[in-house]
Amino acid sequence: MQNFKEREKFVVDTSIFTNPETYSILGDSPREAFLKFLEYARNLEMAEFFMPPSVYNELMHFVGEELPPDTELLIKLRPPRKYDIKVTGAFLYELIDEIRERINKGLRVAEKAVRESAESRREAETIARLREKYRHALREGIIDSKEDLEIVLLAMELDATIITMDAGVQRWAEKLGIRLLNPKAFFSLLSITKGKLNHR
Repeated sequence: MQNFKEREKFVVDTSIFTNPETYSILGDSPREAFLKFLEYARNLEMAEFFMPPSVYNELMHFVGEELPPDTELLIKLRPPRKYDIKVTGAFLYELIDEIRERINKGLRVAEKAVRESAESRREAETIARLREKYRHALREGIIDSKEDLEIVLLAMELDATIITMDAGVQRWAEKLGIRLLNPKAFFSLLSITKGKLNHR
């Protein structure tokens, strides 16, 4: 596995600390994983970590606000310069087409649920299925929040690598040619790098 480039920039997403698939590599809870990440980050002079403030605020709901005093030195909080970043017209056209297609999918899901409810008279079960299918149709694999968009825009601005478990952020980062690093590989690399530092 390659080492980090000198002063490599990374934009870090909340999802790597809240998804059990990844946080369990570093700890038993999102907070424990985040604190372990900070411990590693203190020793990584060749890497800079960034996070939009909106994403950092989202993360605080999962890890708590009583954190080491150097947290915001280790993770630089920076919003993207929304009015300076240029994206191609093709990106906007594709995003609008996808939103329209997903709205139509959501409508078909809702229509089917109404028919099922009328036939079965099991309203609660139908509503539960509707919510799950509607969420899948409209939200999975797309940038669906301000926080997701800010991660992508900040990485564009900084020419940084995104570390995320969010499928929508991954998909749209790829469309824009933004580098991605698999969170599992990232955490493994942190462990390897920390081990090397300890043996100096």
